[in-house]
Amino acid sequence: MNYFLLGQSELFAGIEAGELENLLDCLQPVKKAYQKGEYVCRAGEPLRHMGFVLRGSVNIERNDAWGNQSLLGRVEAGEVFGETYACVPGEILMVDVAAVEPCEILFLDMGKLLNICSSACGFHNRLIQNLVRVMAAKNLSLSRKINDTAPKSIRGRLLSYLSYQVVKQGGYKFEIPFNRQQLADYLGVDRSAMSNELSKMRREGLVDYRRSWFWVKGE
Repeated sequence: MNYFLLGQSELFAGIEAGELENLLDCLQPVKKAYQKGEYVCRAGEPLRHMGFVLRGSVNIERNDAWGNQSLLGRVEAGEVFGETYACVPGEILMVDVAAVEPCEILFLDMGKLLNICSSACGFHNRLIQNLVRVMAAKNLSLSRKINDTAPKSIRGRLLSYLSYQVVKQGGYKFEIPFNRQQLADYLGVDRSAMSNELSKMRREGLVDYRRSWFWVKGE
């Protein structure tokens, strides 16, 4: 078990290596390996366990009845997925989880995680606190994405996203964590159409940019 990776993650933050070993003995997680392209979880299945990526990465995908696929996100080593579904017994998973590359997943039973054992160990309490923070951060991220994709126009979505970055990063010059394709995917728009809109905004003096760096021309 990679206790260093576990200790560096948000889920197990503040829990020492020795405590981690005892905690995992209590939770009795299951470790499974997957090959590239293999499904870890499928839509339509109930999920009792949340997944912690020990090695590799997985994509969160949505496939409709006509075979159209949308990439909703990627979960890297040290991150978790499925925690919200696992908290609601019997809730049906609405997305697929697929291995991007050979990976190892640690599955944690949510029932055991949320119910503290008779010894009431302090590090178990810390784990629950960490889980709440992880879920809250994801909810905030989802709320921001809903705000950014609410405008109908591409310009409206760009303005919403860039305005938030100004507030978040405390200035009108900042670097975003996306390349052009990733930004288009995040905003749910066509990359070429988005690039054309950015060019128009540059000509109008609203923004300037170079690769992932942006300068917003504020008032």
